[in-house]
Amino acid sequence: MTHSSPSHPIMAFIGGGNMAGAIIGGLISQGHPAGRIVVVEPFAESRERLAAQGVQALAEAGDALRQADLVVWAVKPQMLHEAAQPVLPYVGGALHLSIAAGIGLGTLARWLGTERVVRAMPNTPALVGQGMTGLYTPAATPDADRELAESALRSTGQLLWVDDEALIDSVTAVSGSGPAYVFFFIEALEQAGVEMGLTAEQAHQLAVGTFTGASALAAASNDTPAVLRQRVTSKGGTTFAAISSMEADRVKDSIVRALHAARLRAQELEQEFGRAD
Repeated sequence: MTHSSPSHPIMAFIGGGNMAGAIIGGLISQGHPAGRIVVVEPFAESRERLAAQGVQALAEAGDALRQADLVVWAVKPQMLHEAAQPVLPYVGGALHLSIAAGIGLGTLARWLGTERVVRAMPNTPALVGQGMTGLYTPAATPDADRELAESALRSTGQLLWVDDEALIDSVTAVSGSGPAYVFFFIEALEQAGVEMGLTAEQAHQLAVGTFTGASALAAASNDTPAVLRQRVTSKGGTTFAAISSMEADRVKDSIVRALHAARLRAQELEQEFGRAD
């Protein structure tokens, strides 16, 4: 059941925090009418910020949700079941898109009373249109529903569909949590720069600029990251000294282990929060 033109579906967001704000901002910047976006957000400050963009911002679920073609669940996993209760009477005909980590499709279908569910795992660079989002929905999901889910997220950056739901936990570990690893590494570069006499501002510019440039080069090149790394690692040179130090400290092994820990935590979230009825 669709209530609106395919080009500008009515989208409802349950939760109006940073990620919802990024998606909404991207939609509006791409020409989606703000008046065709509804947000349920209990916090007045967040609600006012959204309303200032022309979005219909509600303190609680109400009749404005009845026209929604798509409902985006942008709440923490531990809050989703409770948040769903007052919303469900209004959204029987909608497609549901969940960006809550760790809550599986079976659980979402049970809580939401529908099989029309897509899972997505975006990340915070969506705030600047440079996001990386992984999506999953069963193979039987119609193309129109896939397209509707994509239309909500396309303006936030790149999209990647996976064909096995278990891989969403892997996406969570690599890209969902991934920006934090990059910021962690930038912190380390900045700290070292300051210790070596640069100002904090200089170290920040050098560290961030290096990540931006290296990522752009990796994206533009047909070579693997390993080959790109080897090209700047002359035997006996400065880069070689740094990489040798990291290899001695087993930095790569530590990072890989950390991502396995992130995936395990995503799997645990389903066990912790996916049991409510």
